[in-house]
Amino acid sequence: MDSGKPSKVQKFTGHWSQGLLTSMDDPELVVKSDDRAVIIKDKYPKAKHHFLVLPKETLPNLKSLKPEHVDLLEHLEKMARHLVDTTDKTLKFRYGYHAVPSMSHLHLHAISQDFDSPCLKTKKHWNSFTTEYFVDSKDVIERLKKHGKVEYDIKENTALLNNDLRCHVCGSAQKNMPALKTHIKCHSYKVES
Repeated sequence: MDSGKPSKVQKFTGHWSQGLLTSMDDPELVVKSDDRAVIIKDKYPKAKHHFLVLPKETLPNLKSLKPEHVDLLEHLEKMARHLVDTTDKTLKFRYGYHAVPSMSHLHLHAISQDFDSPCLKTKKHWNSFTTEYFVDSKDVIERLKKHGKVEYDIKENTALLNNDLRCHVCGSAQKNMPALKTHIKCHSYKVES
């Protein structure tokens, strides 16, 4: 699992937004590690399977990326896909980043699309994974290749978190989270063979 090399990430204490840095060294959360990245279980998963892939290099967010990080982003996605292939080949997954993350330190989400979790409680949680606020990993990589940087409009993206609740499969409007969670159970999240 662990390469035995010390992490290059500077450790912070204090504010909750810095919690990922501590989680990278938590043996209860670490699933896999190599010399460039760590995969952890999300402490508050929003689906049956929810992993975070974090680089060991100190990168606070998408805005801190430079063209030389393309290879690192590709590596993070490759690690996530490999983990998913060995975890659950039956469920559909998405791989992406929040346009405006609440937690400091760059992290790629690998999340199953069943959204079956007691930690998925609010409209903000839902919309952070089912609107354009959740940016596909491939799109982030392409943007970095094309523009040499990755930036998203904070105001525009934060507004997405207040969108009405809609099913991510059929688009039907739902009046509240309990209704949405009941509704999404009617859909299949299985990978079609």
